[in-house]
Amino acid sequence: MSTDSRAGTDAGHEGTTAAPTPPPAGGLKGRIDRYFGITGSGSSFAREGRAGVVTFLTMSYILFVNPIVLGAAITDVPDVGVQLLMVTAIASCVGCLLMGLIARYPFALAPSMGLNAFFSYTVVLGMGVEWRTALGAVFISGILFVVLSVIGLRKAIVMSIPHGLKLAIMAGIGCFLALLGFRSGGLVVTDEATLVTLGDLTSPVAWVAMFGLLATAVLLQLKVKGALLWGLGATSLFAVITRAKVYGGGPDGALQAFPGFTDGLVALPVWPGDLVGELDIAGAFGIGLFSVVFTFFFVDFFDATGTMTGLAQKAGYLEEGQDMPRGRRTFSMDGIATMFGALMGTSTTGAYVESASGIQDGGRTGATVTVTGMLFLGALFFWPLASVIPGAATAPVLILVGAMMMDGIRGIDWHEICEGVPSFLAILVMPLTFSIANGVSAGIISYCAIKVFTGRGREISPILYIVAALLVARYIIVDV
Repeated sequence: MSTDSRAGTDAGHEGTTAAPTPPPAGGLKGRIDRYFGITGSGSSFAREGRAGVVTFLTMSYILFVNPIVLGAAITDVPDVGVQLLMVTAIASCVGCLLMGLIARYPFALAPSMGLNAFFSYTVVLGMGVEWRTALGAVFISGILFVVLSVIGLRKAIVMSIPHGLKLAIMAGIGCFLALLGFRSGGLVVTDEATLVTLGDLTSPVAWVAMFGLLATAVLLQLKVKGALLWGLGATSLFAVITRAKVYGGGPDGALQAFPGFTDGLVALPVWPGDLVGELDIAGAFGIGLFSVVFTFFFVDFFDATGTMTGLAQKAGYLEEGQDMPRGRRTFSMDGIATMFGALMGTSTTGAYVESASGIQDGGRTGATVTVTGMLFLGALFFWPLASVIPGAATAPVLILVGAMMMDGIRGIDWHEICEGVPSFLAILVMPLTFSIANGVSAGIISYCAIKVFTGRGREISPILYIVAALLVARYIIVDV
C-alpha cells in the first residue's frame, strides 16, 4: 500500500475521511514535510506532534520501572536509581531519534521490559554474571543485530512470513497490550487456583482505570481528535482531584495519593558517570556466556521483528506480498540503539508496543517518535512532571489500543487450518507467556509443521524453514 493511498484512511480512527492534502509548503517547514513524508501520508504536523506526545505518555513509565528492575542487579553504584533514570531517558531519546530521523517510522525505542528483567534476575542475580559483563553481552547482541539487518537477513525473514501470520502478530500484540493494561489497572490479578482472576474493583487503581476506560472510549466514539491524549489527561486529573491512592512512593512501598511536586517541576539532570562505558565486552566473549549472548540476541530479534511487523501493519505500511520500505535501515537502527544503550549502562533497547497508541492517534511518520525522543530528553529536566501520570491512567489507553489492533484478524483465512491454527497460536501465546517472541515462535513453527505434514511444504520459503529450525533449537538448547 503506498503512502498516498493511506491518505484517505489515516484518520479512520476519528471516523472521518481525510480531505485531499495540499502539497508541502516551501521553506523549512516544507523541507521537513517532504523529508518525513507528512503530507504524503495524509497526516499533518499537529497530528504527528500529538501522536508523539501520546506515545511518550503511554511509555513514560519506563523512566521509573527500568531503574527499579536494573537497580536490583546493579548494587555497587551510588544513587543508582537516579543514574539509571538518566540512562533510561538518554537511551530512549537516542533510540527514538534514530528511528524517527533516520528510519522515519513512528516506532518508539526504549529499554525493553522483559529483557531488563532477564538481565537482572536471570543473568546477574540467577547466574552470578557481573553486571558489567552482562552489559557486554547486550552490546555484542546489538552488533549481531546490525550485521543481520545490513546484509538483509532480517528483511528476508519478515518477507517470508505469510500475510495471515503478520495480521495475527498484530492482533497478538493487541492482546499483549490489553493484558498490560488490565494488569496495570488492577483489573486482572494473579490467582494461584485459576492463574488469573478479576481484581478488586473497589480499589482506587481499578476505579480510576475504569473511569479512564469509559471516558476515553466515549471520546473515541465521539470522534474527538486526540481522544487518547485527552483521555490520559482526564484520567490523571481525575486521580489527582479525587486523591486516589494510585501513585507509588508511599511508606513501605504502599500506593499513595498524588504527593504534589515536592521538589518543583524542574530538576537538574545527573550525569550517570558510574554506568557510562562500564560494560565488559571482553568478559562477555567467554564461552560460558554464549547462551546469554544468544538469548539476548534471539529474544530481541524476534520480539523487535514481531513488534515492528505488527506496528507497520497497523500503520498501513504492509500489505500481502509487500516489503516494509527502508527495512534494512529500520532494523539497523534497532540494533544501534541496543549498542548505544549498553554503552550508557542499560539493558537491551527495542521497539515498544506502546507505539501503537501514537499510531492509533494518527502518527504515520518518523516525526511522531522524533517528538517522543525530544520529550524523553526533556524528561531529564522535567521528570517530576511525568510522575503525575499514574499507571492507572495509561492502562485504559493500552486496553483500547489493543482492542483496535484486533481489526486485522478479519483478513485471516480461518477456514484454512494451516493458516488459522498458527494465527490463533501466535495471538494467544503472546499474552499467555507474556512474550511477543514466544507468540511469533509458536506461529512460525506450527505453520511450517502443518504445511509439511499436509504435503504443502513447497509453499513455504526456505528461509522460514531455517527460522523455524532455529526457533526449535533455541527452546531445546537454551533453557530460558
